Amino acid sequence: MKQGFPSMEMAEDNSALRRQAIATALAAEIERQAQDGAARIDIEALAEAVDKALDPVPPVSVGKRPSELNATNDG
Repeated sequence: MKQGFPSMEMAEDNSALRRQAIATALAAEIERQAQDGAARIDIEALAEAVDKALDPVPPVSVGKRPSELNATNDG
């Protein structure tokens, strides 16, 4: 186990996760462009893929709002 402050370990973990997300997004986008037969790499598409990887769109909520709850569906 690494010695140090927990926050430093968490920062290192977050950095590794961030780098992995970027690498995965880049690889997937480059593969998509290759499959589409692109002659040149679309840098804007790569940037968009990285943006989405670093700040993904949150999933649509599946639950109910508090105002929609009652005794029969709260639980």
